[in-house]
Amino acid sequence: MTKVDIFSGFLGAGKTTLIKKLISDGYNGQKLVLIENEFGQIGIDGGFLKESGINITEMNSGCICCSLVGDFGTALKDVIEQFAPDRILIEPSGVGKLSDVVAAVKRVEGTEICGTVTVIDASKCRIYLKNFKEFYENQIKYAGTIILSRTGNIAQDKLDQAIALIREINDHSQIITTPWDDLSGVQILKAIEEPLTAADMAAALLEAEQHELEHAHHHHEHGEDCECEECKHHHHHDHDEDDDDDDEHEHHHHDHDHDEHEHHHHHHDHHADEVFDSIGFETSKKFTKSQIEDALKALDDTEKYGMILRSKGIVAGEDGSWIHFDFVPEEVEVRTGSSDVTGKIVVIGSGVKKDAVKELFGI
Repeated sequence: MTKVDIFSGFLGAGKTTLIKKLISDGYNGQKLVLIENEFGQIGIDGGFLKESGINITEMNSGCICCSLVGDFGTALKDVIEQFAPDRILIEPSGVGKLSDVVAAVKRVEGTEICGTVTVIDASKCRIYLKNFKEFYENQIKYAGTIILSRTGNIAQDKLDQAIALIREINDHSQIITTPWDDLSGVQILKAIEEPLTAADMAAALLEAEQHELEHAHHHHEHGEDCECEECKHHHHHDHDEDDDDDDEHEHHHHDHDHDEHEHHHHHHDHHADEVFDSIGFETSKKFTKSQIEDALKALDDTEKYGMILRSKGIVAGEDGSWIHFDFVPEEVEVRTGSSDVTGKIVVIGSGVKKDAVKELFGI
């Protein structure tokens, strides 16, 4: 049996960073293959992981859990036959549903799922859960281990709030809250592989699936406008939160724009490509770091560019270096890194205004 670890998490949560840490200090001596499933046409993270020295299979143009289910099963079998790895690491699209990815892996004979991980940006948990509940909640509910990122950069009360929100959805899985720099990869991997006994995990997943089925049946009978206590309980409201909360203050326009959208998603099962879209392009254009920083900061303008949730890329620098960058709302990271065959830029979000994004990068 080939061991499989699945690393789920919403856009920009830090999945790739975690995987790099575990590869360098965790999976010591094991023969690894990473399957990358990007949302969109162009893969970026494979380039970030090249220096790790493991085999990488990239799957673009859709989610494992959507149109690529059949292709994914074939790819998984091919990887096993070609590389005979000790372990396969799967990094699904940030907008994929973890339950569907688990189901896709289980269909492939000769595999054994050892870890189901969801990485959550502690600073953005509430805002993403509110606006993208269907996808975000699924990733939390079906995780064997939940690993919080950016816990060293937020106040204790906000960290406690994020943990409380997670526990409302998943009350059985271990939550790692310690900053990653304070943990070894070996410690993290042990927590991933030993979250619960196999029987406990199976029972917890069965209970979650049963609850979801009962909830769907209830709404089918009662209708979307039902005002009974059970139905009202599943409507996600945050009216009791402090108005001066940083995330709420910075992103309140996002909440307003998506209230109706969010309500719609409580009752229907959607594929990622129905809710999210992306633009990706290759370019030989050379940039300066300041040009990239300015462009990424501009992406927070939702009226001009849409609700941008993630951007990443590798581009040539005017000084001969190569610039690697990452963006999530209100956060920009620009650094130098290894070269690639050509420049690549990806922008992912909801209602992405693609022409404006192209113009922003001068493409």
